[in-house]
Amino acid sequence: MEKNDKDPDLHHDDDHNNDKSKEEEKGDTVSDDVDVDKKENVDGSNAETDHVDPGDNADKVNSPLGQEEAPPEIPQTIESLSEELDQLLASLSLHKEEHKDVTEEEKGEEGNYFQIPQFVGKFLDLFEDKLSKHDTVDPKTTWYQDPEEVSSLLEAVDRVSKLMELLLNTKSCLDHHESLINHAGSIQQRAMAFLEDEFRVLLEESVIKEPAVVTEDQQDHHNDSQDQDNVNNVPEGGDEKIEYPGYSEEMVVLLRKIVERMKGAGYGCECKEAYLVGRRNILMRTLKQECEFEKVSIDEVQKMSWGELETEIPIWNKTVKDCSSLFFPGELKLAEKIFPGDEGSLFNIVTHGLAIQFLGFAEAVAMTRRSTEKLFKILDIYETLRDGFPAIEELFTEELRSELRSEVTSARSRLGETAINIFSDLENSIKSDSSKTPVPGGAVHPLTRYTMNYLKYSCEYKGTLEQVFKSHSKMEEEESTERAFANQLMRIMDLLDGNMEAKSKLYKDIPLSCIFMMNNGRYIVQKIKGSAEIHEVMGDTWCRKRSSELRTYHKNYQRETWGKLLGFLGHEGLMHNNKIVKPNLKERFKSFNATFDEIHKTQTTWVVNDEQLQSELRVSITAVMIPAYRAFMARFGQYLDPGRQTEKYVKYQPEDIEDLIDQLFEGNTSSSSTATAKRRT
Repeated sequence: MEKNDKDPDLHHDDDHNNDKSKEEEKGDTVSDDVDVDKKENVDGSNAETDHVDPGDNADKVNSPLGQEEAPPEIPQTIESLSEELDQLLASLSLHKEEHKDVTEEEKGEEGNYFQIPQFVGKFLDLFEDKLSKHDTVDPKTTWYQDPEEVSSLLEAVDRVSKLMELLLNTKSCLDHHESLINHAGSIQQRAMAFLEDEFRVLLEESVIKEPAVVTEDQQDHHNDSQDQDNVNNVPEGGDEKIEYPGYSEEMVVLLRKIVERMKGAGYGCECKEAYLVGRRNILMRTLKQECEFEKVSIDEVQKMSWGELETEIPIWNKTVKDCSSLFFPGELKLAEKIFPGDEGSLFNIVTHGLAIQFLGFAEAVAMTRRSTEKLFKILDIYETLRDGFPAIEELFTEELRSELRSEVTSARSRLGETAINIFSDLENSIKSDSSKTPVPGGAVHPLTRYTMNYLKYSCEYKGTLEQVFKSHSKMEEEESTERAFANQLMRIMDLLDGNMEAKSKLYKDIPLSCIFMMNNGRYIVQKIKGSAEIHEVMGDTWCRKRSSELRTYHKNYQRETWGKLLGFLGHEGLMHNNKIVKPNLKERFKSFNATFDEIHKTQTTWVVNDEQLQSELRVSITAVMIPAYRAFMARFGQYLDPGRQTEKYVKYQPEDIEDLIDQLFEGNTSSSSTATAKRRT
């Protein structure tokens, strides 16, 4: 054996016999490409071959029957061929490295040919069979559920990609193995198509859940009580918390592995496109499910009625806020995990168009026809852009971040100018309100109610409005922008005062005019006191001044109404020479009764809705009238003859007057023509 090993001629003969026996054993299983390779080798090229120990052939020749014994056939699998292929790839890589600097002249006639064994073709065939098996499974995506199958398939992809890379970059392989290269390339293309399809399906269908936006209170409740639904949402094999976009860590790892294989094989663009399409669809579907959001164009916004926009704007606000805190950060994190290094560009493409659409909606709302009722929704949008969009901007790359900031600035400017113009419209509407129909009963005027409620709600946005007026007002330079909103508010209040003063003159009855001013004045003061924001703007001095004006109107009312009635309870004209003039006394009682009946009839139809003001008026009237009437009755009632005469002239007792005063200002339009009260005996 040692002699044979040392004898070069014998060694050559054994190699020749080995080559021949191998070709006989493999027969028709050898691929066309490999057949060509064998012929070249037999023709005397200096190719590397599969070496077989000569001793093995010697044993076969000396067998009892004088024939070779066929070894038991071992089924070939991808796994069994993988180690051999790895060794071949290592050898091919080394061969390529060793000959990378060799010139054509140095190669000589035989060149640096590298033979590819026939098992490579078998490996490719088995891999194609594996792909075919998974392609025909229904449902298609099941292979990822078996970790061993995942490793086997992806490792096979790696080997095919490595093989293609080496074949295409080795000159001798390009020259001698065209058929094998075509075969391997076809298999690689099929593998990439398979992975692309699987990537798309996994991306779309392996979301464990697309969670709703959870508030802090809901999160506390979630932590305190894990119900069955929560348990069902926990992925198998662990208790990890799944957050948007809702993939388990295992799935993210698998998706990243697919990306790595496709990029390594030169199919990164196809993989990215599948990702972009899939994630855009999933994001829009999630926003529709969680926020009821759907894209609307600027033209569609312009055509919407205000009622439709009032529904759309809260949805827009919620969507932008949720994208700022949850959906967009989730998209960026997912891109970072699956496409590390490319996450910025992918995130930009998935979300940038949606961010621009958000801003387009905001500008479209600002461009709709102005009306006072739109102010608060416009301010909601303004606040969302101010408070929510900076976080969105920071997620984008610098170039797009600058673009978005410019767009946000433009949208906020347009919204701010619209808000200021709406305030100006309110001012103009007060100026132009010149209705000549007095409000029945001297009640609070609708313009007062509308204006004060409008200002009250406006002042809930006080900080925002101050910023809007400071940043977007086009007022004269000499007017301080620091108090621009406060000054605007004061102007509106002054205009409202003047308008109410003019409307009070529509009442021919001076006391009713006073009631009208008291009603409106009290309503204004109460609204201001009830709102810390508007009170802060108007200040205590203004409120004290208005309260003083109300007291003046109260005094004028008392004088114009009850002062005249008190005149009937005086002593003048009732005595002559220290004696009661009965006819004059009887006439005095008659006049008092008639005047009181008329006051009661009229003023029960007047309206004082503010309970405190109503009580103050009644108390003040009672305090003036009852003591005076009681004293008048005590002094002069005795001079009327008891019985019929008394009943004729003394219509009311003091208690009756008090009861009737408590009926005033009820707005009772069905009051009887004559005041009546239960006589007290």
